[in-house]
Amino acid sequence: MLDKEIVSVKVKSEFACFTRPDLKVERMTYPCMTPSAARGVLDCILWKPEFQWYVRKILVLKPIQYFTVKRNEIKSKQGKNPIIIEVDRAQRNSIVLKDVAYIIEASIYQEPVSEKNPPKKYVEMFRRRVRKGQCWRRPYLGTREFSAEFMGPDNTEEPIAETIPIGSMLFDIFFNEKGNPEPVFFYDVAIKNGVLNCEVPENDKMMKSSHIRLDINSETSAVIYNFNQQEEEAI
Repeated sequence: MLDKEIVSVKVKSEFACFTRPDLKVERMTYPCMTPSAARGVLDCILWKPEFQWYVRKILVLKPIQYFTVKRNEIKSKQGKNPIIIEVDRAQRNSIVLKDVAYIIEASIYQEPVSEKNPPKKYVEMFRRRVRKGQCWRRPYLGTREFSAEFMGPDNTEEPIAETIPIGSMLFDIFFNEKGNPEPVFFYDVAIKNGVLNCEVPENDKMMKSSHIRLDINSETSAVIYNFNQQEEEAI
């Protein structure tokens, strides 16, 4: 069930790169944050296996500026064998965004709703963590080297008064019951008056994505449990 209460968080960074998947050789960014990147920021601040984030809107607060940079990347994916940088290194041009700031508006989707741990509890937990600057890991905008600052909006921010057509955009990655990934796109999308509306049918589909839960006896699960206990004591 989708909770009606909306949480907001402001994120900003000197650079950002939300790579278009249709341009593989050289990185080319979308003109604004994608819904999957917004969900990633929210997960960095508060992640629980009991719920998912439903991104409603992304507000673009600063004019869109592009910047070209040449970056060292590797051609291979990390696996069991170590990567030899001198062999796999490649220089590629990247067109990234410069001086960005966004407000993410989202709600909690929980199925089924727990009486012991209702969405209201997680909403308050999220807001408290934003106020204190707490996060599971440092949020980033597109690529890990572009780390982001996050804070609560001060209610003076206004989105840019521009309408920018995008065309098609990667919405997120859907995982079926077997855990196989499938990219989900939404089409004829545009930033309208500085706002990217994410309340589309593709978002409803993402709420049905398999939400992988850790084994209760795993070491990671134990760490999360201890952290949750500390969070609940602080409420």
